[in-house]
Amino acid sequence: MENLLSTGIFCTYCVDSLVPAVKSCLHCEASLCDKHLRVHSKSPEHVLCDPSTDLETRRCSVHRELIRYYCTEDAACICVSCRLDGEHRGHRVETLDEASENKKEKLRNVLQKLTTKREETKKSVQSLEKSRRKAQEKASGEAERVTALFIDIRRRLDNLEKKVLSEISRQEKEETQTLSTVIQKLEIKKDKLSMKIKQIEELCNMTDPLTVLQEPDTGDLCDPEEGGGDEDTGGHDRQRHDGDDRDVAVISDTLRDIILGIRSGIYVEDPADILLDVNTAANTLHISDDLKTATWGIELLNLPQRAERFQYNEVISRRRFTSGRHYWDVEINIIRFWRVGVCYPSIDRRGDQSHIGFNNKSWSLWKYNDNQYSVAHDRIETRIPGYITNNRVRICLDYEAGQLSFYELCDPIRHLHTFTATFTEPLHAALCVWEGSIKILGGGSNWVKPS
Repeated sequence: MENLLSTGIFCTYCVDSLVPAVKSCLHCEASLCDKHLRVHSKSPEHVLCDPSTDLETRRCSVHRELIRYYCTEDAACICVSCRLDGEHRGHRVETLDEASENKKEKLRNVLQKLTTKREETKKSVQSLEKSRRKAQEKASGEAERVTALFIDIRRRLDNLEKKVLSEISRQEKEETQTLSTVIQKLEIKKDKLSMKIKQIEELCNMTDPLTVLQEPDTGDLCDPEEGGGDEDTGGHDRQRHDGDDRDVAVISDTLRDIILGIRSGIYVEDPADILLDVNTAANTLHISDDLKTATWGIELLNLPQRAERFQYNEVISRRRFTSGRHYWDVEINIIRFWRVGVCYPSIDRRGDQSHIGFNNKSWSLWKYNDNQYSVAHDRIETRIPGYITNNRVRICLDYEAGQLSFYELCDPIRHLHTFTATFTEPLHAALCVWEGSIKILGGGSNWVKPS
């Protein structure tokens, strides 16, 4: 009853009181309560619907007849006259109930797809939330580790500072005491020498030759310890310098220990390291935590869309080469096919032009068709004779000379091919992985070509 009252539609025939309507008759254009509905005509033309005040919309605007059909060709609701004599004559039509059920069926299908997509999106959000939490936890753990490390570094430096200052103070005290002793001895010696000088001057001023000759020989007047003072001070200087050397050695050892502690606590990327750039990895590639291995996966990773991300199973290195001679080794564990090589950062990331070796911005060695191998640049392929039996390949780059070489790391090492080009952009190491994985083992600079 409360729901009926909330509609605000009342029985047309209850004039003495406001009685909520339960149905509306489209033919009569009237609303009926329970009582009047029981005595209302049951004829087919008296179409009943839920209570409504806008019954005019149920009639054709042209013929003023009840709308009974739906024209599927024009997607319009029509009356009988529209169907028989009007502009919809000869069109395919359905009853309102049929058309409504057909539309509901389509809507149910759309609803099912939207529900499925919503669930997939929900799972993707949950997966990304999990990844974000793991990234936050990892970052928090790293931050705590680095904070603790630097606290320890500051503690060691404080201790070293106290130790060095204490050593400086000790040396100053020892030096001062030693120098005071030497100064005291030299003052006594200076007084003795002054007395002897006075005696000699007096002899030199005497006029009586007998008196001069009767005095002790002048050699006896010389200091019997002459030269001893130099030895004393010289010995002191040597001891002081030896002590300085020992102190420097202690400080150097302590600093070395601190530096080794820092290096063991913080990972510093070696100049020779080649790490993969996850921001360029295709959605099908799983990049290991150490950024050394790319593994192909069937399921997409739902990685964030980036302009630099490859569309097809490819990834490039974070490091780029702009000069010098470099090499790096890769270990290939793949059933189907693979590509390794280098590319410019301006390489396309989508479409067929993004494949390594199949454009003028990249060079590659690749495997295909069950142990067939080729090198490729700008869609020009050169077949490699024979098989590559070892799963390790060395890539050598001489930027200034414009040479890129590939070697099979067998025994003895086997040269596969050398490209010659004039490099005009920085170069990145590049990988393409299908059904397997490729791992970067390591590398270096200033390599020497094997003979």
